[in-house]
Amino acid sequence: MPRSSATPPVGDLLRRYESPGEPLSCERVAQGLLNRGYRLATTRGDYFLKHHLDGDHEAIARQHRATERLQALGVPVAPPVPDAAGDTVAVIGGHCYALHPWVHGRHRDGAQLCAVESRRLGALLGLVHTCLAQVMEPDVPQAEHLSADPADTFALIDDLVARARRHRPRDVFDELAEHRLLERRVLLGQHAHRRPAAPVTGTWVHGDFHPLNLLYRGEGRSAEPAAIVDWDRLGVQPRAEEAVRAAAIFFVRPSGELELAKVRAYARAYRRAAGADAEELAAAVHRVWWERLNDFWILRWRYQLHDRRADPQFPAASALAVWWTREYEAVCEAFAG
Repeated sequence: MPRSSATPPVGDLLRRYESPGEPLSCERVAQGLLNRGYRLATTRGDYFLKHHLDGDHEAIARQHRATERLQALGVPVAPPVPDAAGDTVAVIGGHCYALHPWVHGRHRDGAQLCAVESRRLGALLGLVHTCLAQVMEPDVPQAEHLSADPADTFALIDDLVARARRHRPRDVFDELAEHRLLERRVLLGQHAHRRPAAPVTGTWVHGDFHPLNLLYRGEGRSAEPAAIVDWDRLGVQPRAEEAVRAAAIFFVRPSGELELAKVRAYARAYRRAAGADAEELAAAVHRVWWERLNDFWILRWRYQLHDRRADPQFPAASALAVWWTREYEAVCEAFAG
């Protein structure tokens, strides 16, 4: 099978498996910082072939074991296919690969979810967190997860403003970036005294729960989650913060506002499923709000790394921080009320 230099060593990989079929095609399906994904078609069917760029064999194997155990508990996941020796991580030429069953489904953002489906989404994430607590090591490594220091953020704003002003050819994105940076500097100065303290404990979480990592099968209200994918950031963090971050991605409008009615339905279902109380959610809302107020990752990609892939997310993300600050009490009520 012909392949470009960027395509994984499909022949060497498939020889490790029992009856995988003969390769027909291998097409790139996604781009990402943590891995590369391919749709691999063989005479026996389709697979998702994942090239783990970080190459941490132990961490990848831990992710695989977690998804296998979660599937046994009824969580919709797509664990890797073990090879003839029972291994799920193939190391070829110093690179780590994994073969997963191909999941037929599509992504859905919050605008495509009704209130009932928003409740199902919150219940699903609650199920993930409670099941991870069952299948992962009980003595989890703890970190402080320090909140952003506004002094560091002010220095970053100054650097990014200078880069945006120097950028050529200057365009409307650069103008918006400069406006939002100066606006955020004022907001941060007004709210610097509200920096949250570090949380005490964390638990195992997915780490990257958002619409592009959840596949649905079916149409309309009959659609059901088919698989939660991309477990590369599986780790120990405050669980309610993942719930808040996910909602801020699923339910943000292009204008930067959150659909609070859907957030409320989602959050109540999450609290019931995870056994989380309103106080835990309120604390998470505050920490994630502060995180967003200090976060400029999209602009760092553009101006420091010269990577524009995240540019389309900036208008809504930057507007959300401003809107959230103005509507802080309403957002807290939606998550914790």
